[in-house]
Parts: sequence; C-alpha cells; structure tokens
Amino acid sequence: MDHTLHAKYGLKRVVNASGRMSILGVSAPTDGVMNAVKTGGQSYVEMADLVDKSGAYVAKQLNAEDAVVVNSASSGIALTVAAVVTRGDKRASLKLHQELPANNEIVMFKGHNVQYGAPVETMVALGGGKLVEVGYANEGKKEHLEMAVNERTAAILFVQSHHCVQKNMIKVEDAWEVAQRLEVPLIVDAAAEEDLRKYVTCSDLVIYSGSKAIEGPTSGIVAGKGELVSWVKTQLYGIGRSMKVGKESIFGLLQALDEYFVKEDKSEQEKAALAALNVLGELPGVSVSIVQDEAGRAIFRGRIKIDEAQAGKSARTVNAELQGGDIAVYTRDYGLAQGYFDLDPRSLQGDDLQVIITRIQDIIGGNH
Repeated sequence: MDHTLHAKYGLKRVVNASGRMSILGVSAPTDGVMNAVKTGGQSYVEMADLVDKSGAYVAKQLNAEDAVVVNSASSGIALTVAAVVTRGDKRASLKLHQELPANNEIVMFKGHNVQYGAPVETMVALGGGKLVEVGYANEGKKEHLEMAVNERTAAILFVQSHHCVQKNMIKVEDAWEVAQRLEVPLIVDAAAEEDLRKYVTCSDLVIYSGSKAIEGPTSGIVAGKGELVSWVKTQLYGIGRSMKVGKESIFGLLQALDEYFVKEDKSEQEKAALAALNVLGELPGVSVSIVQDEAGRAIFRGRIKIDEAQAGKSARTVNAELQGGDIAVYTRDYGLAQGYFDLDPRSLQGDDLQVIITRIQDIIGGNH
C-alpha cells in the first residue's frame, strides 16, 4: 500500500476497523470504479440529461420506477423532505424556508432521531420539514404513527439503521402498511443497508448511501415512485444546488452498482480472518468474541472486551491510544461505556489486522 500521498500532506496512515464510516472517508472503491470516475470526470456531458439517464439506470438496477443520484444519503433526507413538503411545486421549492407550506409535518419515531454524524432532525429542518416525534426512545408502534398523522402531514420518515433503537420497534413493512392505509408518503432512510432492492418494495422514496455498502465515490441514491422522484429532481434547482453531485461521482457510482450486484459475499472469509484476534485473549483482562451486526446485516465483527481491573486500562483508554498513535487505528466504538469495542474487517487492507493486534498487545501488554 502506497502512503506517499499521506506523507506529502502530513496525514497519518489510518487503519479503518470501524466499518464504512464517513469520518474516515467511508470506503475504498475498486480500480474499476476509480477508472469510471476518471473517465467521467475528464468528459463533458449535458448534466440534466445525465441526471435523468443515470437515474433511470439506477432505477432499473433497483427495480424502482425512477431514481436520482444525489451527493450523499444525508442530502437525500433533506431533498426528499423538501420534495414531499413542496410536492414538486417550483415556486414552493425555490421559496423553501421563505414561504413554508402548512402541511410540512414529518412524522418519525423518537428512537429514529439519531446522530449519525449529523442529527436526522437537522436534515429534516433543512428540507423545510417540521419534525413530529412519536413513540418513545425505546418503543415505536403502529398506533404512534397513526395518532400523529393528520392533514398537515407531508410524510412518515422511517430510519432503517444500526444507529437506531432496535428493540420494541415495528418493522419497515408495518410502517408501510400504515402509510398506505392513511395515504401519506413513506420515506425510508436505508443509508447503509445492503439489500438494495428490498426497500423499494415498501416505501414511496428510499435513500441509500452510494459509498457505504455500494462502495462507490461519495454519493447517494433516492429511488422510488416516479412522481415523487420527479419532486426530488425539482429540488436540484433549489436547496439541491448546494448539494450537487459531480459527473465523475455519478459515473463512479454507476460502475460501483454494476459491480455490487455481481460481488461475492465475503462475510464468511472476513469472519474466518478475525480468528487471528484470538491471540489477544492471552492478555490480562481481554476477551475476544465474534458478533453479528446489531441490525441483522451479514456483517461479522471481532469484539474486544476489556476488564479494566485486570487490564489496568479501560476500553475507552485503549481505544483513545489506538486512535492517537503514529498509525491511527479506528475501531467501532459504540460500546465503550459497556467496556468493549468492535473491529469491522470489511475495510481492512494489507497488514492492517496485524497492526491492530500488535498495537493492542503494546498498549495492554506494556501496561504490565
């Protein structure tokens, strides 16, 4: 692996064991994708035509009526909210935030208003939506949605994510049933989900990241019902202008999608590779296990649990030292308060896994 660019700009080498996280640049696209980025970037094209043709190409891949490539899943939230608030009206779209329609309420479970790098509520507000939180931090039922929907409702927003509370929450199919019955649009934020064709079948608009599971350049996809996608496209000449996606990213994403649907499932190999972590179990206070993704995706991670009394350092301290070294090692650190962090194998390259093992041995072993 060539780290000359890192050296040129004074950047650290990063070992990414956190998964497809935006703070580290999300993913490392293949040569095929980067070649498409290069060719696309070095060619001229009518952008409006590219928006339509690329959207149609993506829609065919996902079995959706239509789609539009956007610059991130995050902007996808803002743009879909703006779409359902303005219903594609050009004046309302251009005057968004200056003249807001009265029916701009976005109904969402309290347990879905997560911080993913920015809060979901911030993107809803950016799109001109007035957030109506329903349910509780640890409970979301059909009736919570039903009671909140009224003539001011623009849409229900359902966040399908590992960030969300999973227990006592209805499934996306249940929210879809409510939305259809009450005749309000359902927007599904499925940014990091891997089943790209599922959510089109149970939503009016679905949002995906182009750079997480798909491993394309920084980008996003909004797909779904033709009329609603056309409403999203109207926003590209309003707030969407500040979120425009470059031609190089669109071509890269299309190539990444082509590769995605023929990609072999490497989850079992990744799981097997994690066996190398077992040597860490020999350290005082350290136990190693393999866990599956909390949202049920086919992703397996190594869990390093640290007993502070025996190890002499807490999981939080070890994690901070991993990040702070000459080579910055980033773990999936949501469980630090419970005394553990996870290692996601999907983004590891070259000798990354051995670097992690050696660093943890130094940090904890050197403490005794």
